[in-house]
Amino acid sequence: MGQIDLTVTIAGKTLPNPVGTASGTFGFGEEYSPLIDINALGAIYTKALTPEERPGNTPPRLAETTAGLINSIGLANPGLNKFLTEKVPILQNITAPIIVNVAGATQSDYIKVCEAMEECAPVWGVELNVSCPNVDHGGMSFGTSPPLLARLVAAVRKVIKKPLIVKLSPNVADISEPARAAEDAGADALSCINTLTAMKVDIHRRKPLIPRGTGGLSGPAILPIGVAAVWRSAKAVKIPVIGVGGISRPEDALEYLLAGACAVQTGTTLFTHPNTPLRVLSGIEQYMEQQGFQSISELHGFF
Repeated sequence: MGQIDLTVTIAGKTLPNPVGTASGTFGFGEEYSPLIDINALGAIYTKALTPEERPGNTPPRLAETTAGLINSIGLANPGLNKFLTEKVPILQNITAPIIVNVAGATQSDYIKVCEAMEECAPVWGVELNVSCPNVDHGGMSFGTSPPLLARLVAAVRKVIKKPLIVKLSPNVADISEPARAAEDAGADALSCINTLTAMKVDIHRRKPLIPRGTGGLSGPAILPIGVAAVWRSAKAVKIPVIGVGGISRPEDALEYLLAGACAVQTGTTLFTHPNTPLRVLSGIEQYMEQQGFQSISELHGFF
């Protein structure tokens, strides 16, 4: 058997392998460099970036649940100017593809950041965050309305030629509708899924543990929901779909790939096991060798 081809192609550009790190769990990459070989990753999806600096929501912003984690970070980030002056010089030394997660309260916010990313050499592509449940304006409001999403994606498409990925929300009745809207408006790929709206109550204070009330649930608990969303989206569109949500083992990633994903992202598990993406990648390769697959594309969509 020849060498296994792990490369993934999106909009004519290549990722070296199918395993990346989910936005919001890996900073801007350099934070994990003492812990793992970040250049061995298929992609680094950065923390969300907005035009202005954001401090995020009032702490506490994390709550553990059975097989999951609720977060209400609130898109805390350094803002576009500090990203360009402080983060880009560091990103220039990273060889793994850098995909910047872009967020905003208005369409003009997304356009401003994406215009800058088009001119930013270390940036491989962008991932539009239209599915964050932890902010009051923008975020999920775009992702839950196909017409609004279509207008946003079309507007961003006019200012960026790099790969444009849209991260979809699971907090909808039928994810295939926003998936088709994003594709029709010019998206090159989709990420499925972002976190699910959730709450944990402190029974002693008789109040939600998180000051905002609700947050976004991630972790192993949402794996079956993410796999189903990828399956539905992959059947609804012709563009690549990236699976994210609940992956902590190679078997989890393989579920996504077999359901129709071209690539995957690991997230919450990174907080306790930073080596997860490389362990997942090794497990995928071993599975392919055992099952006689020669290309990662052969795993996509078996049913």
